[in-house]
Amino acid sequence: MRRLAVVLLIVAACVWPFLYFNRYFLHIGVMMGIMATLALSVNLLLRIGQLSMAHAAFMGLGAYISALLTLRLHVPFAAAFLGSGVLVALFARVLGPIVLRIKGVYFVLLTFALGEVINLIFQAWVGLFGGNNGLFGIPKASLFGVRMLDIRFYYLAGLALTGFAYASVRALFRSDAGAILDSLDENEILACSLGTDAMRWRVAVFVLSSFLAALSGSLYAHYLGFISPDAFSFWTVVNVVVINVIGGIASPLGPVLGALLLVPLPELLRDAKQYQVLSYGVLLIVFLLFLPDGLVGLRRRINGR
Repeated sequence: MRRLAVVLLIVAACVWPFLYFNRYFLHIGVMMGIMATLALSVNLLLRIGQLSMAHAAFMGLGAYISALLTLRLHVPFAAAFLGSGVLVALFARVLGPIVLRIKGVYFVLLTFALGEVINLIFQAWVGLFGGNNGLFGIPKASLFGVRMLDIRFYYLAGLALTGFAYASVRALFRSDAGAILDSLDENEILACSLGTDAMRWRVAVFVLSSFLAALSGSLYAHYLGFISPDAFSFWTVVNVVVINVIGGIASPLGPVLGALLLVPLPELLRDAKQYQVLSYGVLLIVFLLFLPDGLVGLRRRINGR
């Protein structure tokens, strides 16, 4: 019964834009998909006990790489989309063994500094990244030479990207590798004594999470047609962490549920911006005090009862 309900929900999510067209709701849907993917990328590291504050910068790298490949080199969208993910993943592969040597608050501070440095490069390198003005006129996505101008394409693309990220994270943590990764968070000393190469696994998770963050940035760039450093600032990471906390860190479903709840919030409070930060704070306090396991934990309590 549960599987049937999930299938029906997925079908409804894919079909409704063709039955009821509303550009405003579709825009929110696209942003939900992009932010849910970014939140899942951060969730990967949270599951092994590491909080990365650099993932908004990795999203920005994916966005700028994809935009520059299509703008300057006229690379097809599909190649730029995958290429941005691969290039950022390679960057993470080189960087991982260096930054993952430290843990806890020091790792948080190091990745925060890394994210700020990358963002400052976006601002300072005007000739390549456009500085604070960003990049304009980024080509829309295209398939088989046809430019995709319909917002429903980006909605479905965001849905597919979220599905891919969710399936990847879920499959990883349900496999034997997931048991190893859980052991790194619970008792790394014991895991290493049993022959686990902790650094190798941490770097692998770091690379995968960076790959997903870059893909979300690429879709963001081609959807909006404009990017600037402001979109990949420290506060973007804070929002993603809040999405994980409210949704629930212990399950890949958590970031998806958190994005469904929090991404529409700024749109709903567009005419009352002074209450946006207040509403975020109240939600976070309520969940930390009464639902520390997030929406996923609430669902488990209801199912248990």
